[in-house]
Amino acid sequence: MSKLICVMGESGSGKTTAMRTLNPDETYYIDSDGKGLAWKGWRQQYNTDRKNYYCTRDIPKITSLIVNISQKKPETKVIVVDTLNTCMVDKEVKSMKEGGYGKWIDLTQFVWDCIEIAGQQRDDLTIIFVMHSETVRDDFGYAFTRVKTNGRKLEKLVPESLFGTVLLAKKTDDDRYIFETQAKNSTAKSPMGAFETMEIDNDMQAVLDALKDY
Repeated sequence: MSKLICVMGESGSGKTTAMRTLNPDETYYIDSDGKGLAWKGWRQQYNTDRKNYYCTRDIPKITSLIVNISQKKPETKVIVVDTLNTCMVDKEVKSMKEGGYGKWIDLTQFVWDCIEIAGQQRDDLTIIFVMHSETVRDDFGYAFTRVKTNGRKLEKLVPESLFGTVLLAKKTDDDRYIFETQAKNSTAKSPMGAFETMEIDNDMQAVLDALKDY
């Protein structure tokens, strides 16, 4: 089984920038946002000529890409899907003229299947899903941060349950970009003992190195 990591966070929290430390020779980047990556020189690292970069918002296509890379590109050790939320919004907008609950069932099925199938790929493959987060408050004012989804059905299924590691990207008050590795009013989680502190630098390669034995 492959390793699944979810990186969630608000816009500008350093989610995409954290991927700058990954080795492009071993990484395949699926750019669903279509706005390019967040660091200087990324176009030389990830492009169609190197066959490690693809733009699509079609969730079944992304699922098919993941399976194909797992089976036919053994040199690829990491796949990044950035962001899955854009795919959900794209599906919702294109289904606006459809009536009934069918469109929500399709969206839920597509997203759930994509993550579930990703977790069934070869053992040496890590798949990182980048997602937006949302902070909700209950009637008592308690704030809780979780993955943002489209549709109540998907929200109730709790996508985080499919991931072994969920990191919350944050910008601190002193302008540092970090990952929260354990729940602190959020759905962040990681294997016990993988990280020495609850907050670490937003360095994705360092995260992969720490999770190598898990």
